[in-house]
Order: sequence, then structure tokens, then C-alpha cells
Amino acid sequence: MFDFFNNPQSLLHGSSRVLAIGLVTFLAGIYGAYLYHGHLPIAALVSMHAMTIIGPTLLKIGYVMRLLAQHRLTTHPVAVVV
Repeated sequence: MFDFFNNPQSLLHGSSRVLAIGLVTFLAGIYGAYLYHGHLPIAALVSMHAMTIIGPTLLKIGYVMRLLAQHRLTTHPVAVVV
């Protein structure tokens, strides 16, 4: 698991996935909780409201992962002469 976070290229791809999942979760939660006018069971309605919280959380985590990956891709380590 730590290899995933140490490789900036895989971290960048992973952040794109997290961002996409967060966006889909957030939009589905908004639609189900506020825009859908049909009858939903209470468990589904609670899940939709929870998705409006989980979606933006995933967006924030994905964005920080993207910033970290871009920072690691742009920095070049300086060679140490002993």
C-alpha cells in the first residue's frame, strides 16, 4: 500500500479515480435526496443524504492526493555529494 503513495504517477491516477467517484457520489446523493420526487424507503433516503456528505469528502481527499502527486512529479531531488 505504501508503494502506491510513494509512486507519484500511480498516486495521480488514483486521485483521478477518487475524484470521479466523489463527484458521482455527490451528484447521485443530491439527485436522490433533493431532486427525486418519488417514494423512497427510509434507508435509501438516509443513504442519499449520507452521500451528500461522503461525496465532497472524497473530492477533498482526491484533490489533496492530486496536489501531492503533482508536487512530487515537479520536484527533482538534488544529488548529494559525499
